[in-house]
Amino acid sequence: MIEAAKSGRASCRTCKEPIPKGDLRLGEEVPNQFSEGGVSYNWHHLQCAAKKKPAALKQALDATDIDIPDKSELLQTIESSAKTEKPGTFPYAEKAPTSRSSCVGCGEKIDKDELRVAVPAEVTTGSFSRPGAKYLHPGCAVEHTEQDPEELFEAIKANSLNLSPAELDVLDEGLQGQAV
Repeated sequence: MIEAAKSGRASCRTCKEPIPKGDLRLGEEVPNQFSEGGVSYNWHHLQCAAKKKPAALKQALDATDIDIPDKSELLQTIESSAKTEKPGTFPYAEKAPTSRSSCVGCGEKIDKDELRVAVPAEVTTGSFSRPGAKYLHPGCAVEHTEQDPEELFEAIKANSLNLSPAELDVLDEGLQGQAV
């Protein structure tokens, strides 16, 4: 949702700077960690959200009846940022931004710009764990997830934001190649 900041005490989750009272902000509803079933909001400056949360901001802009200053500038930023936005729902596929990741299925490196499938994982850093992603080659994804190739493809396709039709075809072929 988009609203005017009520007090000026909230900070932007993207840039960590305070959001002044009266400035428009994007609120993302998240589960409240202190109340079972309760919700809380992560707040973002609109310009920060346009860069890091373009899909959420676009949805909020479409739903609001508030007059948004510089809306055309925000929409341009959303359009360019949407090309690199990570999906929030697993499983999804993307082109690997680097060649540092390895496939958890076969253990081999995933080359830069090669398609990879992301599935949920618990990432342990030091003394705590947080939700994260682990990556697979498309050919390893069916066996690792133990899902039907067609169902897995449809789920990945629905969650993948920036794949071209040709890349979706390559992904589908990779998933189907694992079917026995």
